[in-house]
Amino acid sequence: MRAAFKIEYRDQEIQENMDNSVCSKRNDNAMKEQTLAINDNHLKELEDEAIFVMREVASQFEKKVILFSGGKDSIVLVHLARKAFWPAKMPFSLLHIDTGHNFEETLKFRDDLANELGVELIVRLVQDTIDQGRVTEERGINASRNKAQSVTLLDAIEELRIDVAVGGGRRDEEKARAKERFFSHRNEFGQWDPKNQRPELWNIFNGHKNFGEHFRVFPISNWTELDVWQYILKEGIRLPMLYYTHRRKIFLRNGVYLAWAPFMQLKPSEKVFEADIRCRTIGDITCTGVTMSKAGSLEEIISEIAATRVTERGGRYDDMRSEAAMEDRKKEGYF
Repeated sequence: MRAAFKIEYRDQEIQENMDNSVCSKRNDNAMKEQTLAINDNHLKELEDEAIFVMREVASQFEKKVILFSGGKDSIVLVHLARKAFWPAKMPFSLLHIDTGHNFEETLKFRDDLANELGVELIVRLVQDTIDQGRVTEERGINASRNKAQSVTLLDAIEELRIDVAVGGGRRDEEKARAKERFFSHRNEFGQWDPKNQRPELWNIFNGHKNFGEHFRVFPISNWTELDVWQYILKEGIRLPMLYYTHRRKIFLRNGVYLAWAPFMQLKPSEKVFEADIRCRTIGDITCTGVTMSKAGSLEEIISEIAATRVTERGGRYDDMRSEAAMEDRKKEGYF
């Protein structure tokens, strides 16, 4: 009797587990469909706002560039700029500050896009700034050229007499960026004063500046990471393959997976291995954390992001240097 009852109970348990599994799959599919149910009105409002800001930039400033890194946000900016001024040519050059430690895939994508659009691509090298003695290159295990970019960027702005540099910063990324206005005034030293920003009431933007000053403008400030990805899916925007799952050599450092490169120094305890990963945000190799992932399509990436509890910049190794790392770099003239 006990044996028969036990068998019967086990069969019932298996059936219940199967039913629960089916329900779970249905719930997962329902969540996926809900995630991918793009709100066209919401994205259209964000697009209209960004295009309005870009047209304001075009009307108020003379020498204009888009800060282009080859990352998804700067690619979306270029797409928006094309739409804002179509069928005319967009009135922006592309400015890339190359650390010399960038992903090869990003550099190729940058060059191909500039050639495809027929826009001016301006590249300034951090290595040149180091050779000129303008900055001292960091040494050691955690050495990075990310901070040195600020000097190279400010030198380029002064050399080219740039009035405004348009960037892809978003307020949801990091608390220092959450303080930004659309029009971010920078003084003659390229510094940002978060306590002395100009009001932006009713989308009225004040682009007045004195000689030697410039502006950084962030048209997609109000977008979230999920908004960006849904917009990329909706518009069919092409991205570097780094954003999709691929096989790469990586290593683990202080809880962050980093891509391995020949110039990366390893601690004795750090071992290089291959894994299926993708980049969630792209920058210098030394500070770009990678994500273990099987997401090989935009739909899968969106579903993955909707379910994660780690922020987009949670994998940026340079942000771990201090609690105010981003704000400190911004005050020095960083992006």
